[in-house]
Amino acid sequence: MAVSDILDAIENLVVESKRIVFTNKCIIEESELIRLVDDLRNELPQELQEAETIMQEQDKILADAREEAQQIIDKAKTYANQLVDESAIVKQSQEKSELIMAQAKAQHDEIINRTLESAQELSANANQYANQVFEHLVSNVGASLQVLQQAQEDLQKMPMGPEIPEGIELPDQPMTPQVVDGVK
Repeated sequence: MAVSDILDAIENLVVESKRIVFTNKCIIEESELIRLVDDLRNELPQELQEAETIMQEQDKILADAREEAQQIIDKAKTYANQLVDESAIVKQSQEKSELIMAQAKAQHDEIINRTLESAQELSANANQYANQVFEHLVSNVGASLQVLQQAQEDLQKMPMGPEIPEGIELPDQPMTPQVVDGVK
C-alpha cells in the first residue's frame, strides 16, 4: 500500500469513527490505527529507497556520459595520429586533427552539459518529491495524533458515571417516551 493510501486510510478511520455525544471527539479502533501506522513505517523506507535509486541513476548517467566523452576524445586522438602518420601533407593532417579535437571537445561539453542539466533536474525532482511526501506525512500524522491526544484527554476528564449492570445495553439515541392507551 502506498504512503498516500495509508494516510487516506488513517483519515477515513478518523472520519468514519463513532462520535462521542455532545463533543467533537470520536472513538477509534486502536488495533486498526496501530496496523495503519505499522504499514506506514514499512512503506516509508521503500519511498526513500526509490528516491535513492533515482540519485544512483543520476550518478550512472553522469559516469556514462564522461566515459563516452573520453572515448570520443581517445578516438579523435587516435584518428588524428593516424592521419599524421599516413598523410604526406602534415599541415593538412594537423588542421584536420585540430578540427576533430574541437568537435570532440564540443560534443564532450554538450554531452556533459546536457547530462548535468538532466541530473540536476532529476535531483531537484527527487528532493521535491521526498519533501512533499514528508510534508504530507507529517501534516496527516500530526493532525491524527492531535485528535487522538485530545480525545484521550477529554475521556480522562469525564466523570465516571453509574455502572451499568451486565446484560443491559444502552440505546445509541436518547429514548423518547411512548404513548400507550393515552398514558405516557
